[in-house]
Amino acid sequence: MPSGSGRSGIGAYVKAAFTYHWNLLLFIGGAALAALSGQADALLPVVGALELAYLSGMVAIPRFRTAVDAQLAKREREQATGARVGPGAKESLERMVNSLPAMSVQRFASLRKRCFEMRDIASGVRGQTARSNDSADSIRTPALDRLLFLFLKLLMSQAGLDRFLRSTTEVTLSGKVDDVRKRLTAAQESKDERMIRSLQDSLADAELRLDNYRKSRKDADFVAIELDRIETKIQALTEMGVSSQDPDTLSHQVTAAAESMQQTETTVNQLQHLTGLADQLEEPPAILDAELDSVLRVH
Repeated sequence: MPSGSGRSGIGAYVKAAFTYHWNLLLFIGGAALAALSGQADALLPVVGALELAYLSGMVAIPRFRTAVDAQLAKREREQATGARVGPGAKESLERMVNSLPAMSVQRFASLRKRCFEMRDIASGVRGQTARSNDSADSIRTPALDRLLFLFLKLLMSQAGLDRFLRSTTEVTLSGKVDDVRKRLTAAQESKDERMIRSLQDSLADAELRLDNYRKSRKDADFVAIELDRIETKIQALTEMGVSSQDPDTLSHQVTAAAESMQQTETTVNQLQHLTGLADQLEEPPAILDAELDSVLRVH
């Protein structure tokens, strides 16, 4: 057998090979037949030798060791999920996802799935190297969770802006401003001070609504661009996990990308009145560890 160069060790590989259901079936069946044949002394050593050859052959296969490493790593992540994603954070994440339209949920789920796929690929590609675990885990950095969380909040902001922009139109608001201005001009010509004061106040409100609508439209354009930018950046960073030979470099790249989003986070915070849910989580949760499949499948 090869030396235990993988992350799991020889014992884990042997156990995985031995407990494979088809092997157990054949091994137990062969041992039972040998015991019942009346020639157990001769046949049982043969069954044992075949089993030893099978175990040695399986453990010697790099792809098998990589698969065992990946399974054990997945199990460890699942066991640690509860510690990283508390019930409160999970509940808030679920409410945030449920507040989104179906297309936005699908977009978020697709990007999150992309992160999982790239992480698995990175783990498989580097399964034979001593640093494979570090490289795969570097794709799961809190910085990447921060980017995913920002992406989710941007989707919420986009949904809120879309609802607001659909509630009226710029043509309607501009028409309101023009109408009030005409009435104000007429009141000024008639020197009706009471009407003038009232219409001046109405004009200020109408202009404020128009300015707010135009600002919201610009915010919507910015949010759409930022969604595309973060989506592309996350895809690029996760794909780096496959080709990068240095997990530390990848981790630094993810962290730098998250830190470069300060302006985006500021804009999202300014749009909190449109979302109402994002402010329930002050710190980005471990989105890659959170169990959200049941919520995502509903949409």
